[in-house]
Amino acid sequence: MQIGAHVRDDDPLAAVAEREADVVQFFLSDPQGWKAPKPHPHGEAIKESPVEVFIHAPYLINVASLNNRIRIPSRKNVTQHADGAAAIGAKGLIVHGGHVGAGDDVAEGLTNWRKLFEREAEKGGFAVPVLIENTAGGENAMTRELDVIARLWDEVGEFGAGFCLDTCHAYAAGWDLADAVEKVMAITGRIDLVHLNNSRDEFGSNRDRHANVVGGEGTIDPELLAEVVRKAGAPVVVETPSEGQAADIAYLRKQTA
Repeated sequence: MQIGAHVRDDDPLAAVAEREADVVQFFLSDPQGWKAPKPHPHGEAIKESPVEVFIHAPYLINVASLNNRIRIPSRKNVTQHADGAAAIGAKGLIVHGGHVGAGDDVAEGLTNWRKLFEREAEKGGFAVPVLIENTAGGENAMTRELDVIARLWDEVGEFGAGFCLDTCHAYAAGWDLADAVEKVMAITGRIDLVHLNNSRDEFGSNRDRHANVVGGEGTIDPELLAEVVRKAGAPVVVETPSEGQAADIAYLRKQTA
């Protein structure tokens, strides 16, 4: 089982060594900005490393949006980050599902996701797989509710879209983690990455506040989180407070050995 963490982006391999991780995830640019990623200063070393690499796209990206000023730069940014991810040998680019505005038709947001993949397919496809992540809240979200995810997959599944399962987001959205893997697999046929996070808030809170898997403020039973890992059979990234990541990784490695 490959287990690792989301770490600082300046020297991810040093962070990997500190945590004894097999997998690493980081940003290639400001997560709250629109700038295209620049070549990473440790890019060649990262590419040559045996560590499995995933890149998280900026949070501002909202492919589903009906607002041209958001959707158009979002599409461009996804392509730029996929190219940047490929340059360092990453296995995938994680993108949040996004949302449409109040009063907008969710179906139009789903169509916008399809258009993203259609347009890129005309150019040969993305440089790395795009992994769409479930989100914690939002009334008009594309990936908060399983039934909407099913509708999304009707639009993007044929293009090879991947799925990233975030346990904190799922718990906050009211999913039962005991059978979340089975329900996602029934819809998407795949889970490419697990963001294995505990939650500081209660079940169904719609709040996205991560806690360490063990030894922190988490409200999710760590054994239930370990069972998600066992069932998913996919690489795992903890996006938890950095001071507890080594303990999180060690616990999961022991529980899933």
